[in-house]
Amino acid sequence: MINTVEPWVVLSFSAVIFCIGLVGLLIRRNILIVLMCIELMLNAVNLTYVTFSKMQGDMGGQMSVFFIITVAAAESAVGLGLVIALFRTLRTVDTDEIRLLKE
Repeated sequence: MINTVEPWVVLSFSAVIFCIGLVGLLIRRNILIVLMCIELMLNAVNLTYVTFSKMQGDMGGQMSVFFIITVAAAESAVGLGLVIALFRTLRTVDTDEIRLLKE
């Protein structure tokens, strides 16, 4: 017997994950945590794509997830490189203390 999960359960879980990422993005000040929240939001969108793809019986959504994961990995690598460069020059990763772009 195959157990399946209802689509509304997966979509609700995805919405909760996205909201947690959004709240973390708006509240937290550490750049590393902000990047993790963005990744959490992208994973929630990926879960939604896969769920709708499964509901429609089409592989297009699942194929686009691979591209989103690739872009997210590149974003993480570039973001982490920028964070390391900022930390080496300013000795902080707090968004309130970084004022390089305002001058």
